[in-house]
Amino acid sequence: MAASTNYIEQVFDSAATLANALAQSVADDLRRGLSARNTAVLALSGGTTPREFLRELSQQALDWSRVTVTLVDERWVGPDDERSNARLLRENLLKNRATNALFVPLYCDAPDPETGLPRIAARIAALPLPFDAVVLGLGEDGHTASFFPGGDHLAHALDVHGTAQVLSMRAPDAGEPRITLSMPTVLNARAVYLHIQGDKKRAVLAQVVAAQGALATSPMRVVLDHATSPIQVFWCA
Repeated sequence: MAASTNYIEQVFDSAATLANALAQSVADDLRRGLSARNTAVLALSGGTTPREFLRELSQQALDWSRVTVTLVDERWVGPDDERSNARLLRENLLKNRATNALFVPLYCDAPDPETGLPRIAARIAALPLPFDAVVLGLGEDGHTASFFPGGDHLAHALDVHGTAQVLSMRAPDAGEPRITLSMPTVLNARAVYLHIQGDKKRAVLAQVVAAQGALATSPMRVVLDHATSPIQVFWCA
């Protein structure tokens, strides 16, 4: 394990061992929330990387009926679309022991995220924040959540003093329009994880940490600079 002032890295020899360790750590965060406040809230990222972790998490023994799960960000696509993060959670997490968890989606039946934003914002505002845990991913351009370089609301989303909890986002490399939690909403979490796999992602993180080139001011760098406690990085080759 290597440590710096803004992140702690744990290295695993396989995706399976990482998934198991991360699931246990997040489940411990949720158990602490349940013990202290009788409820717990969790925000998770989408993509392909988290699948094995989500399956492991679904097997963790805790009172899932008192756990609320939402997403860090979502593509503005229907819940059955193959690109939907909600579908990813439904197929990989919201089953087994986690069947009874309450899921709060970042999508609603509206033509675009801007129109749907008030409804989504109301859902997030109703949660018993801060999150007990947030699990982030990392793009090769240094983005996390839907904090894409060139995003139309990126400055607002990254404002650590901002009051918005959730924003819409459109960016050249984002594909679909998105909805994303804001930087303050993420950083206020009691525990923040970064889940990455492969040498490319680790090299990206190294450049972010070293403040090299275009990644010196990347969204992930903002996370590291403003985190109130070290980000917990889980990585495997």
